[in-house]
Formats: sequence, C-alpha cells, structure tokens
Amino acid sequence: MVQVTYSIVSPVYNESENLPELYRQLTEVMERLGEPYEIILVDDGSRDASARIIRAYNQNDDRVKLVKLSRNFGHQLALTAGLSVATGRAVISMDSDLQDSPYAIPLFIEQWKRGYDVVYAIRRTRKESLIKQFAYKLFYRMLKMLSDFDIPIDSGDFSLMDAKVAALLNSLPEKSRYIRGLRAWVGFNQIGVPLDRDARYSGEAKYTFGKLMNLALSGLISFSVVPLRVATGIGTFVSVCSLVSILLVLYLKIFTHLSLPGFAATASILLFLGGVQLLTVGILGEYIGRIFEEVKQRPLFIISETQGLEGASFGVAPVNSRRTSQLSSEAATSTIPAERR
Repeated sequence: MVQVTYSIVSPVYNESENLPELYRQLTEVMERLGEPYEIILVDDGSRDASARIIRAYNQNDDRVKLVKLSRNFGHQLALTAGLSVATGRAVISMDSDLQDSPYAIPLFIEQWKRGYDVVYAIRRTRKESLIKQFAYKLFYRMLKMLSDFDIPIDSGDFSLMDAKVAALLNSLPEKSRYIRGLRAWVGFNQIGVPLDRDARYSGEAKYTFGKLMNLALSGLISFSVVPLRVATGIGTFVSVCSLVSILLVLYLKIFTHLSLPGFAATASILLFLGGVQLLTVGILGEYIGRIFEEVKQRPLFIISETQGLEGASFGVAPVNSRRTSQLSSEAATSTIPAERR
C-alpha cells in the first residue's frame, strides 16, 4: 500500500452545494503536488445529500474517504473524528464551505518541508459582517490575554499538522475540545501564514451565534482559570465595600445625628449583591458543567458508517488507540526534516 503523504480533513454539515467545488479545487491543487494524498470528509449528521455525494466521489476516486457520524456532534468533534482516521505524514484541516481556500495548501506544505511541525492560517481579513469581525477580534484578544500559554491571535482551524502532532491531539482525553487551542498547547515548532478568509462559496453559515458563543466559552474555560479569579476578586471587592459601608453607617448612627434613608439604600445594596452572587455562581457553573461532561467518559463521537477506510472505530473516541500510540512512537524516534524530503 502506498504511504499517504497528505491527509485533508474537512467536516461537512449540509454542504451539498459546496462539495462539488470543494472536490474540484482540492483535486486540482493536490494533483499538482504529485504526492499521494487522501481527502477525508466527515459528515456531521447532515440532513441533505452530502453523504450521498461523498459516496459517489469515493466510487470514482478511492482517495476520497467518508466518515459518517451517527448525529450532529459539532464542528470540533467532527474534525476530531477526521483526525483520528487520517494516515498521512501531514494532516491538513479545513472547512468545507471554501472559506478556507485549497489554493493556500501549497504555502502550508512549503513551511512544513522547511521543518515546521504546525503551520496555521492567520486571518488577515474576513468577508463577514462588521459585528462578526469585531466579535472575533475581541474574542481572540481576550483569549490571548487570559490564557495560561500563548494562543496565536486570529488563527483558525485551517492548518497543517505533522502526523506526530495529530497523534498527540488524538491522545488528549478531554471532551470539550477547542482544536486551535489544543494545537497551540502541544507546542513544537509552529508558524503562522497570513491569509485572507473568503466568503462562503454557497449556502448559509452553519455556525450560529449560539454555537459561536459556546465555542468561545469552551476556549476561555478550557485554557484559563482567570474567570474564577475574577469572580474571587469581585467577591473580595464587594466584601470590602460592604464592610466600609457598615462601618460608615455605625459611625453616623453613634457619633452623629445623621441617618441614611432606609429602603432605597437597602434595596440597591441587595440587588447589587444578588447580581454579583449570580455572576459568580454562573462562572462556577460553566466550569462544573464541563467537569460533569468529562467524568461521564462517553465517547467523543459515534461513527455510523465509513467508506474507503479500513479499521475505523465505531462509537469509540480516538483516545489511547493503537494507531495513535504507534504514530507517537514513530514520530518520537524520527528526524523531522529528513523524513519530509
């Protein structure tokens, strides 16, 4: 069997309108490179004809692989499912709506051949609404400021990872996955490539505002305890203010003839304290909720069907898999620049 050099992994959710153009552009780019490759399309519970289209591509081109999940598990877990079955020496992750341009892949490969283990896209410009652009910029800068380690600003899931990095991501056991954060966390030799992010080729955006907020929370909570410290700081500040207020009231009552109005002052203080308590409980709840998801030990995803793949796991997360261990062992004993030539 020919060793695959490049694995392209792309989650698919109701992208039947974009798949023909995605396949055309990917094959055009990869054929020019002249090295063995595979295209792994992960159907994340699509309700349209996406799975049928991918099956048809596989029948005519065995380099196209289908991984069909039993339901919609979400973009990050669908991407994780694709990474778990990729066999290439380099794994390229990208969206299927063509906002990530396949024509940028040779730029990533060039940096990989120079010895970089991770090459990621830095979104120089976005063809999205001003509100979304502002929200993305704010989030990435907040994440960088609050994170315990360096997460590149304006970097997305569009990236190339050496096989050893992909294997390490597969071996991480956590359920709430923020791939671009985990990719930065594992370290190794990384570099960013500035790119302009295109508009969707066709159809409606699948990432709703609610999904984006959940992804942002996952990123902030998975890689920072600063929100907990902020809650502690607010509680300390309110406690000090309350103590000062009590001392002031006692002083006015004992040593002067002045008195503060009762109901308005009391109601304002109670409302303020109640808001602070709810905020603190909410922050704690986000962390506890994620702990709850982790301790249940359910699989990350369930694969209901594969086509073009041998030995894929059904209903089992890619944690502690034999292939992951083998890749990690091989990568640890190899000389990186030499194996990429």
